[in-house]
Amino acid sequence: MVDEVRIQGLGVIDEAVLDLSPGFNVVTGETGAGKTMVVTSLGLLFGGRADPQRVRPGADRATVEGRIVVDPGGRVVERVEESGGELDEGALIVTRSVSAEGRSRAFLGGRSVPVNVLINLADELVAVHGQSDQQRLLQAARQRGALDRYAGAALTKPMRAYTKAYQRHRQVTALLDELTTRARERSQEADVLRFGLEEIEKVDPKDGEDTALAAEEERLGHADALRGAADTAHEALLGDPAAAFEAANVTSLLGTARNALDAVRDHDPDLAALADRLAEAGYLVSDVGTDLASYAESVDADPARLAAVQERRAELTALTRKYGGADGTVAAVLEWARTAASRLTELEGDDDRIEELRAEHAELAERLAAEAGELTAVRTRAAERFSDAVTEELTALAMPHARVSVTVTATGEYGPHGVDEVEVRLAPHPGSKPLPLHKGASGGELSRVMLAIEVVFAGADPVPTFVFDEVDAGVGGKAAVEIGRRLARLARNAQVIVVTHLPQVAAFADRHLLVEKSDDGTVTSSGVTALDREGRVRELSRMLAGLEDSELGRAHAEELLEMASAER
Repeated sequence: MVDEVRIQGLGVIDEAVLDLSPGFNVVTGETGAGKTMVVTSLGLLFGGRADPQRVRPGADRATVEGRIVVDPGGRVVERVEESGGELDEGALIVTRSVSAEGRSRAFLGGRSVPVNVLINLADELVAVHGQSDQQRLLQAARQRGALDRYAGAALTKPMRAYTKAYQRHRQVTALLDELTTRARERSQEADVLRFGLEEIEKVDPKDGEDTALAAEEERLGHADALRGAADTAHEALLGDPAAAFEAANVTSLLGTARNALDAVRDHDPDLAALADRLAEAGYLVSDVGTDLASYAESVDADPARLAAVQERRAELTALTRKYGGADGTVAAVLEWARTAASRLTELEGDDDRIEELRAEHAELAERLAAEAGELTAVRTRAAERFSDAVTEELTALAMPHARVSVTVTATGEYGPHGVDEVEVRLAPHPGSKPLPLHKGASGGELSRVMLAIEVVFAGADPVPTFVFDEVDAGVGGKAAVEIGRRLARLARNAQVIVVTHLPQVAAFADRHLLVEKSDDGTVTSSGVTALDREGRVRELSRMLAGLEDSELGRAHAEELLEMASAER
């Protein structure tokens, strides 16, 4: 419930505090005192439109801060935590400000949030019924939601079953549409994949083959040069055994140097170490010379093999250009082949998949029709009870001849909530044709219809707080007393805040707030005062007789208060 509301710079209100009670709160005051600003402030608090024209002249901004007591284990707390906000000693602090330039800011639990967050919370915290907010009930979706809320637990199980079938039906329908409408494209895709796989299978590339063949082609293409270089190096290191005379070579020169050092190595350890290093160099040169001889013998200029390698490389290059992607390697081609084979298997299985989905789709259609029919039946039964209950309430709200009827029409078009269109109709007079609310009810009648609906809902699943602005418009006398009774009844299960000009309604309140206007000659401002018993008598007397101290008015006010107190 709303525990407290602080208002600054809003309309004629300079600064005011609304200290609200859990039950029936009423707000009264003279015309132009700013009563409507109370409803406006609550509307802003729960995401209403930010109108810079509502900012008090001379003020930089209008600010509304509300302290709301919430269920610590409820969904509201979860949403606050999701937004990064926190509770303040079990209460939620909501702040909304509007600058004179039209900029709006919202805070939830101490954290700045988008205004949409407040709008989403509003459905769980408050129902504001002002002259403009009544338009919500005129929306078809709102009327269906109202009936579903009234149906309660009877609708829960069939709605759950319908929702499950509806969601799966949509999934299967989407899959079928994709498979059937894209059949030609998928067939073309399969042909392309199949052709590519056949090309790759025909060439049969091996991982790393392209790299190995490139190296082999390089070697075969330069075989003569490679063999000549190896022979020359071999002769330089070991000499040519076929030569008529022995020419100087690295091995013989190393041997000469080594022999010279070995002759005197015993005289100096440092020189002996150098002699050992020359010995190691001799062994290394000898090994390299032997390997060069073997290499020279292995290098063979084979034109046939070179041609075969070049032809194979050309085949692989053709594949890598088509299927190698940015890498342009055989490894990339093989990866493409694996992916293509998997996709082709999927595409070739589409026909079987389509048949399975068609069978499931037909089964779901039957199930969906059955579940939707059950929803329609539950709603139809609830609509009859709902119509009778609201009509009965209207009889006591100065509309004794009005008749409310709720029609449930199955459209045959499946939606998230079934196939039903729900419309609340009103026949305000005997013999008049029931018409939709926006055609059959005046502003005052619509307010009373909404009050009757909320009273019927009371005890079923009410929101914590109801706000009514001028719900008693166009009503007086005995009907006004009945409106007060209904609001008091609604307040047994929820917090009710009402702006009224009728003393018969105000008398039933648990807390009476007076909006008082002051004028210093230049600027008009308003404040809000919680009235005690004597203050209530004076205010009710003013509302009854136009004079706070009228003896007749005070007597009537006392009588109203006693009557209301006895009934509460």
